[in-house]
Amino acid sequence: MKRMFTGWLAATMVLMFPAFAAADVTEGDVIITLGENLTEAQKQQVLNEMNAPQNAQTITVSNAEEHKYLDGLIPKAQIGTKAISSSMITIGAKGSGLNVETHNITWVTKEMYTNALITAGVKDASIYITAPFPVSGTAALTGLMKAYEISSDKVIPDEVKKVANEEMVKTAQLGKSIGNDQAVALLAKLKEEIAKNPPQTEADLRALIEKVAKNLGITLTPDEINSLISLFNKMKNLNIDWNQVNDQLSKAKEKLSTFLQSEEGKTFIQNIIDILKEIWNAIKSAFTSTEPQK
Repeated sequence: MKRMFTGWLAATMVLMFPAFAAADVTEGDVIITLGENLTEAQKQQVLNEMNAPQNAQTITVSNAEEHKYLDGLIPKAQIGTKAISSSMITIGAKGSGLNVETHNITWVTKEMYTNALITAGVKDASIYITAPFPVSGTAALTGLMKAYEISSDKVIPDEVKKVANEEMVKTAQLGKSIGNDQAVALLAKLKEEIAKNPPQTEADLRALIEKVAKNLGITLTPDEINSLISLFNKMKNLNIDWNQVNDQLSKAKEKLSTFLQSEEGKTFIQNIIDILKEIWNAIKSAFTSTEPQK
């Protein structure tokens, strides 16, 4: 149920490139992406973990492909010299949205993958990303976009792939200074606002970023603001259909609202309240036990 909640929260961060929408995929199609540097034993371990169908199409992702889209965004040492992270993408029903799960991925969160994949035009799929041991997860995004190209028989332009990777990286970098949840929320809200009222100038975009950050209680450095301006300017040059963005955000909100009103949602919230009560009672107890006897 936590998994459901996280998936819906991630779905609020929506960017669509309709020109690259997958019209030819079939519900239930499965494609496996494997890091090129996995040993045979590790490949089998990953496939077993995924419960991969025997007839699934399998492709490999190389470290060179990682560097192609990530060089200049993060240090080469962070990308490393081996492609390990792997994934399974299962095409879902039209309108089902993205559901991303991860295992042994240490740097990229499931929300960051979701955001970047939607930027690249991937939608309506269940995605599982894993590795035989803890890794950063940079190979998986490249592999998933490659898999989606094959499944949809459409090419995702390199500039779109690069922007998707840049968005993932910048969200992760922001997460280090303001927290992953806040970074995700900031980008989601910015997309929503841009969808409703696209800024006409760079000054408008800067003002919007500052306004949204302030409303969310987030303090950004000048460099972080400039980095976001650069990212959204690149998206602008890729001709995003912001009307589609707004539509997808509205659908995601409806899903979240439905969840919160459901018994599962109410139980989830009550569990959080109970935990907070326990913490508060423990704090009160600690202070009471240290008070001098009168």
